[in-house]
Parts: sequence; C-alpha cells; structure tokens
Amino acid sequence: MKHLGAELVKLEPGHAEIRVPFRLEVTQQHNYFHAGVSGAIADSACGYAAYTLMPADASVLTVEYKMNLLAPADGEELIARANVLRSGRTLKICMADVYVRKDGAELHCATMLATIMCLPGKSDRPS
Repeated sequence: MKHLGAELVKLEPGHAEIRVPFRLEVTQQHNYFHAGVSGAIADSACGYAAYTLMPADASVLTVEYKMNLLAPADGEELIARANVLRSGRTLKICMADVYVRKDGAELHCATMLATIMCLPGKSDRPS
C-alpha cells in the first residue's frame, strides 16, 4: 500500500475508505489508474472494514474476491469505500465500490465482493 501511495482515510465499525492520488507509476498504457491498483485498494478496504468487527487478537485473510470493472479509472484520485455486508464468526462478506475523482466529480469505476476470514489468536501486531 505504501508503494501505491495509498492512504487509509476513514475507518469505522464495518466501514473503511482508502485513497490513492494519481501518479504515472500506478497507471496503465492509457494513463488510467491500473485495474490492479483498483483491486488492491478495494481488497485492502474490505480487509480493514472486516477487521473492525473482529477481536483485537485476530488477523484478517482474504479468502476470495470478484471485481467488476465498470469504467476506465481516468482521474486525479482513486477511492475505495468498503462495507461489511454480513459479519459471521469466521467469515465476513464485504463489498467495495471504487470511484475515480476528476474535476470534483466521482465516477463509479469498479465494484468488488470479497470474503474475508477472521484468524483468531493470530495478531498482526509484532511480538
């Protein structure tokens, strides 16, 4: 996430938002944000949203996701907003919508549905 320039800008129970500013290093051949960047921040936003509903000693792991690309991500900033749709004991079902901001307007450019696993007793914190 550091390499992409991604920043976690909002974190609430069951919700997370991650933003990436435009840089040529995160684009594809048409200078749109690369779909891999959309996928990375959507996956991470889903993970963070799920993590907010897990015990403090737990860790997260993505089990699967599916992403639909809806429009070219042509703009100044990429934004992933994720929400937990169902919070089970082990699995959290999450969705993330990805928007590209250009000239003050947001365009919905991708949607992800993800399954995130809770790994109890496996903290991400260094020991």
